[in-house]
Amino acid sequence: MKTLTAFAVAGAALLLGACGFHPLYGTPDMPKGAMQADLRSIYVEPVSERLGYQLRTRLTDLMDGASTPAAARYHLRITLTTKSEAIGVQSQTTTGGVTQTAITRYNDTIKAEYELTDGKSGTVVTHGVETGLTAYNVLTSPYATLAVQQDADKRAAEDIADRLRIDIAVWFAAQAKK
Repeated sequence: MKTLTAFAVAGAALLLGACGFHPLYGTPDMPKGAMQADLRSIYVEPVSERLGYQLRTRLTDLMDGASTPAAARYHLRITLTTKSEAIGVQSQTTTGGVTQTAITRYNDTIKAEYELTDGKSGTVVTHGVETGLTAYNVLTSPYATLAVQQDADKRAAEDIADRLRIDIAVWFAAQAKK
């Protein structure tokens, strides 16, 4: 049974090697730890609003980024926009014959446009857009609805931060191959 498992693991390793798979953060062209050093050299500029603060904090934690603009080799500028859209509507007719409608569910779309610039020259080296979508129910308490919305948006911002880090890491890996 153990030899069968060993053969299965060895076979899987050979198949992955044959398909061109290689880890993003440890490419053969880059010395060990070079990707993390590149990510550390980025200063994430402040982003306005509560959601922007949460996105910036998560991204800085993920990249272990530079804490001051002067110490950074690159600057990351993020422009955040949100759009809220009612997607659930409920209608009720009261005993007096009056129809009342209420929104029961929202979708929030969060769009982060980013530019990575060279710290010395200020030229844009890469740019892109990441989008997140959250949904939440409207509750009977306005405070509870606000808390649910903020939590959903925070999770979407953290997801966007993860994808931004991956986008930038892919750019660094492509630069290492040049």
